Amino acid sequence: MADLITMGGQAQAIASSALRAQQARMRVIAENIANANSTSNTAGGDPYRRQVPVFEPTKVDGGTGVRLAKVAPDQSAFKDQYEPGNPSANAQGYVKMPNVDPLVEALDMKEAQRAYEANLNVIETARAMDLRTLDLLKK
Repeated sequence: MADLITMGGQAQAIASSALRAQQARMRVIAENIANANSTSNTAGGDPYRRQVPVFEPTKVDGGTGVRLAKVAPDQSAFKDQYEPGNPSANAQGYVKMPNVDPLVEALDMKEAQRAYEANLNVIETARAMDLRTLDLLKK
């Protein structure tokens, strides 16, 4: 029975690491959305570059969890938009726009929220199993 309690604690620790990773992912996505229209302060300069979270496995209570290893810039091309009156425009009148697609970011945010909720359910289920095991041990 003690092994069941240990497994429940391990499941909670792994799910907790995933919760922290998804929180970090949501912060990165929110930053991308907030900067979806941020252009350069200088003519012809580069605008905001989309950021992408990079995860890696990590040891957690004898199991393997996940953590945010780094936030890397997305190297996809910027979009050019013709706005000759914009102070960020180059000599041809084009402004480099961020490589952020708000629709993609919204879908990523929804996926991160669902992963977060799934890990909350794992924690709640493991906690309920631990409590049920303790109740059985009392009898």
